Amino acid sequence: MLRLCFVMLAALVCFTSATSAEPDLPVLLKPDRVFDGVTATPHAGWVVLVKGEKIAAAGPADKVEVPKGAKVVELPGTTLLPGLIDAHSHLLLHPYDETKWDDQVLKEPLAERICRATNHAKAGLLSGFTTLRDLGTEGAGYADVGIKSAIEKGVIPGPRLLVVTKAIVATGSYAPRNHAPEWRLPQGADEADGERLRTVVREQIRAGADWIKIYADTPHGPGPGPKPAFSLDELKLVVNTARDAGVPVVAHAQSKEGMRRATLAGVETVEHGDEGDVEVFRLMAKHNVGYCPTLAAAEGYARYFDGWQAGKPEPTGLKTKRESFKAALEAGVTVVNGSDIGVFAHGDGAREIEMLVEYGMTPVQALKAATSVAAKALHFEAKLGAVKPGFLADLVAVEGDPTKDVKTLRKVKLVMKGGVLFKQP
Repeated sequence: MLRLCFVMLAALVCFTSATSAEPDLPVLLKPDRVFDGVTATPHAGWVVLVKGEKIAAAGPADKVEVPKGAKVVELPGTTLLPGLIDAHSHLLLHPYDETKWDDQVLKEPLAERICRATNHAKAGLLSGFTTLRDLGTEGAGYADVGIKSAIEKGVIPGPRLLVVTKAIVATGSYAPRNHAPEWRLPQGADEADGERLRTVVREQIRAGADWIKIYADTPHGPGPGPKPAFSLDELKLVVNTARDAGVPVVAHAQSKEGMRRATLAGVETVEHGDEGDVEVFRLMAKHNVGYCPTLAAAEGYARYFDGWQAGKPEPTGLKTKRESFKAALEAGVTVVNGSDIGVFAHGDGAREIEMLVEYGMTPVQALKAATSVAAKALHFEAKLGAVKPGFLADLVAVEGDPTKDVKTLRKVKLVMKGGVLFKQP
């Protein structure tokens, strides 16, 4: 109990610098153009009217009736678009070239990790990402549930969060590892097998998990590379148990067999897919399973562990990633923007969208992957991911036109979430 009180006190100290605001007068946003998240060509001369937490109107300036006293925000030279979505993030991690993953899990106090996550949430929001799916606390228990609650209550600024709490791994398959076998170290996820998987799923849902994350494969056993960690029946048990509670399942899967089993079990998105080929991606497309490629994390790993630098020949891992992503595009699988941010720096989420384009998508396809497509994958298609009357006013304005050059996403001029302006000119 004393330790819990200490953690809560430290968290509150971290949160005191955060600010919150409530929607006030109607706000009229006047950019040069609007990318609505759906239509390929931006709408020139559009304005967007926000009342409370929702978009009240969007259309040509001479067609939108503006209430008396509305606050007008001039945004010359900008494109207004839906708030960006990253479907694979880790607020409780920071780049491994700063601190190794093992040391974050074993040596950083929980209070410190929560304080870091507070800064990460703000950095993500101010960089234009208004929604994150956080895919595991990596040894920090149920801290993501508390962070989500603090954001929702206006205690700290941050994106909308969907959380999975601890994530689930097969016994003996995760990390930290490579220590003397007689020592039992804390793990970065919840270990379970067989029938106990049902209990762990229910425990995580009771704790506040919006999604359940399962590691369909990990690099366990002799030899290098990921190997399946659960049987197909075990994965189906997880999916069916979560589905009974109305909770979807996401799978970490790098190997072809892990991806195949996860898809057949009924998960809704597959993460990483490093060894995926056209065959398994076609299977995913057939079963309407989305794909979060985490390209920026792969690039981070190449820099941290292979010593790779931009402009030099790519190491094998990045070459394999290019090949698997090409196969995903060829197979027609739904690509959902998911970066694994936390492996690389928070606030740099635009890097994943840039890499989607570098690896073969058009700028518009990449933008949709981070807006309307991601919203649908996360079951938010009725309220997020598009500039549309009745939708939540999660909006970002960037200098330039990202439908022509996605690098303009780094030039954020305005961020609004739920009608509240967190950044403006």
